[in-house]
Amino acid sequence: MSPDLWQRGCDQLATELSEQQYNTWIRALPPADINDDGQGGAVAQVRVPNRFKLDWIRSQYAHRIENILTELAGCPVRLELALAAREAPPARPLAANGPVRAAALLNGQALAPSTSVRPASPAPADGGTPRPAGPLHLPPAANSHKLNTALTFDTLVAGRANQMARTAALHVAGAPGVMYNPLFIYGGVGLGKTHLIHAVGNALLRDKPDARVLYLHAEQFISDVVKNYQRKTFDELKAKYHSLDLLLIDDVQFFAGKDRTQEEFFNAFEALLAKRAHIIMTSDTYPKGLVDIDERLTSRFDAGLTVAIEPPELEMRVAILIRKALAEGTEMPEDVAFFVAKNVRANVRELEGALRKVLAYSRFSHKDINIGLAREALKDLLSIQNRQISVENIQKTVADFYKIKIADMYSKKRPASIAKPRQIAMYLAKEMTQKSLPEIGELFGGRDHTTVLHAVRKIGGDRQKDSELNQQLHVLEQTLKG
Repeated sequence: MSPDLWQRGCDQLATELSEQQYNTWIRALPPADINDDGQGGAVAQVRVPNRFKLDWIRSQYAHRIENILTELAGCPVRLELALAAREAPPARPLAANGPVRAAALLNGQALAPSTSVRPASPAPADGGTPRPAGPLHLPPAANSHKLNTALTFDTLVAGRANQMARTAALHVAGAPGVMYNPLFIYGGVGLGKTHLIHAVGNALLRDKPDARVLYLHAEQFISDVVKNYQRKTFDELKAKYHSLDLLLIDDVQFFAGKDRTQEEFFNAFEALLAKRAHIIMTSDTYPKGLVDIDERLTSRFDAGLTVAIEPPELEMRVAILIRKALAEGTEMPEDVAFFVAKNVRANVRELEGALRKVLAYSRFSHKDINIGLAREALKDLLSIQNRQISVENIQKTVADFYKIKIADMYSKKRPASIAKPRQIAMYLAKEMTQKSLPEIGELFGGRDHTTVLHAVRKIGGDRQKDSELNQQLHVLEQTLKG
């Protein structure tokens, strides 16, 4: 058997998975021990560091890994996954200021806003002074551009959920006024829209320190319009906004119903585009979905590039938690990060809140961070989830969404109009409840657990390739979460 079989298999798998998926699940695995099985085939034994990762690799990737190894080896190869032996963790001394930092965590003071993440000790990319481990300091006072200098592309955790928006933002930062003007980024709360537009402003100022950049929330623009209207000083308003090279404005949905504000923003918008300045906006919905905003504006919002930021996928949530914990001078075990990420799905802010609770609970109780401690720290959150989301509720919600009967969830009917919603309900039941595969199968008319596993794999795989299905699942998940 070729000694590099495992590496060649991993290399091929890397071409099939996203970079985030490959780095999270496959890259860190130790090389497999591959031995003949005495029956003309081979066994590839891989030691996995924790139970969560073992179960996930087994359910999501094991079948494909076996197929790749078999194809490369020219004989059947069976994959065996086992837990790696764990060393006893070293004693972790409690920092002298532990209680103070824990109190700060509970007050929400320790983590930077949005998706800001700062490594605990490595030197920054710009060669500045390394940041010591310890409390995460608040960003410096905002200057005239109102940018938070901690929110950069380097501190933004990238993933499939923000890939397109991040790529477009990088293009704008590199060549403002050339492509994607205006850039309109939309999505739910706490997904990193604000972080992304700050990153563009910071990148442009790094390359062109004399660039005229301004970040503001839509409410600040409304306030400026009101003040200048009262003082009859609209020339000052024009001087402030019409001379910019880059305007970054958050939550333009707040312009709804404010005619004078919309008129002034339209004037600023036209003036900036005419001088090839760039405009980036964020909103909670796409341009055509904005209510009580003049069609002249929404048509211009839609004239450049409109991109969505979606809720972060599991791998991205894990990466966010681990990096934010490092920013707090704490190393979060991978299995704990997976546990928290599986149970906190909505957005990055909820992840931050969960992390604060886990870190504070660890410091108050003087205990190491493990799954048991995380479960105790988040028991209120987990209790609410378990009360609200049941398999029966999922079945009813999916049936209503796809306009089929609830009885079809348990029936043996197989037309696509019924089979696919049934598979979607099984997938959501596995993702959003603590039920096992056999338990879920029983609730779907006594089906075998392998049927449920097939549904989970199929819908999970299709979700990554089918944007329409992904959007439908997102709507269902948000509906179920209330």
